[in-house]
Amino acid sequence: QVQLVESGGGLVQAGGSLRLSCAASVSIFSINVMGWYRQAPGKQRELVALITSGDSINYADSVQGRFTISRDNAKNTVSLQMNVLKPEDTAVYFCRADIRRGGRPTVYYWGQGTQVTVSS
Repeated sequence: QVQLVESGGGLVQAGGSLRLSCAASVSIFSINVMGWYRQAPGKQRELVALITSGDSINYADSVQGRFTISRDNAKNTVSLQMNVLKPEDTAVYFCRADIRRGGRPTVYYWGQGTQVTVSS
């Protein structure tokens, strides 16, 4: 079992910055993919950014150039630096860990989420 705890959400004005962190209860070396997702009211949860154990990174088009995902292996954390925030970035942000072992199906673990609100 993997526990994920997000932190760093809050209220910020448009154009501002926030940094989210996701702390894992296990070594992130054992996690194949760690990602940040978000869900706005009335909308489906969507991928924001992910980073693999091999440090491959993907971003949603809507955040490319504004958000940066990174990992700190020593602290077992993955962070999301969010700059030039827009009101449309307002959502609950979730951390997810994807673990694949051998031929078994991927197991997904989610954090509890942290609210990000961007005022115009």
